[in-house]
Amino acid sequence: MAKRVLGIIGGSGVYDIDGLEWSEWQTVRGPWGEASDQLLFGRYGGVDMVFLPRHGRGHVQTPTSINYRANIDAMKRAGVTDIISVSACGSLKEELPPGTFVIVDQFIDRTFAREKSFFGPGLVAHVPLAHPVCPALATALEEAATTENIRHARGGSYLCIEGPQFSTLAESHLYRTWDCSVIGMTAMPEAKLAREAEIPYALVAMVTDYDCWHPEHEHVTVDAVIKVLTANAANARKLVCAVATRLGPERQPSPLGLETVLDVAIMTAPDKRDPSLVAKLDAVAGRVLKK
Repeated sequence: MAKRVLGIIGGSGVYDIDGLEWSEWQTVRGPWGEASDQLLFGRYGGVDMVFLPRHGRGHVQTPTSINYRANIDAMKRAGVTDIISVSACGSLKEELPPGTFVIVDQFIDRTFAREKSFFGPGLVAHVPLAHPVCPALATALEEAATTENIRHARGGSYLCIEGPQFSTLAESHLYRTWDCSVIGMTAMPEAKLAREAEIPYALVAMVTDYDCWHPEHEHVTVDAVIKVLTANAANARKLVCAVATRLGPERQPSPLGLETVLDVAIMTAPDKRDPSLVAKLDAVAGRVLKK
């Protein structure tokens, strides 16, 4: 049975993880530029963990300026086998009030100014993304949230916008007609890149406010968001530690076979591949490119 290394990507308000044994911040360098911050290595409940604050400590990166490729590449280089992401979001449904954690299972990508793939001209690949969330990780999150008495909902679509501005009222009403559950700015292309790196991924959307569609939340303010965000951050830390214990140090492969998706994704013939891009993909796709 393989060893688990659980990667945690922290969203707004979650800039560290308390209670890790032998914890140490380390710089992990790769060919895609600088990650958002150093990675925090440690262990909890016998499970090796690697934590990365998505916006950097002190919240210095915008949703668009985050180097998502460098972040996922760093996780892969650190030996991460599974990723759990936490992300502050607005609610698009009355039944998902502020303070609710939504274990989403789908995404709609409305971003337009981000690099969304490790692959490109000279090395083309198309990974399947019909089911972007690993169900085993989602189930573990649901069980951990129940154990910790954290208000939560299983399932729902995360609408990812470019930001950094919040939605217009017309946009908010439009997204509700699409039956989206939450709206945020950071899940994409993070989930796509995790799939390309063959790392099972799950995301917990931490609701900080109703989006502006709600008659009592027409003007979303940073002050209002931060109040709920602070409480959510404490619950997020409890949740990731509880899910680590539930998952345990030994892992089974994802039920979706996500660890081998590149076996049938790379289209470019070996003799036509760009050597420089092959070299940059040593961590992300080395398993298949070195064959």
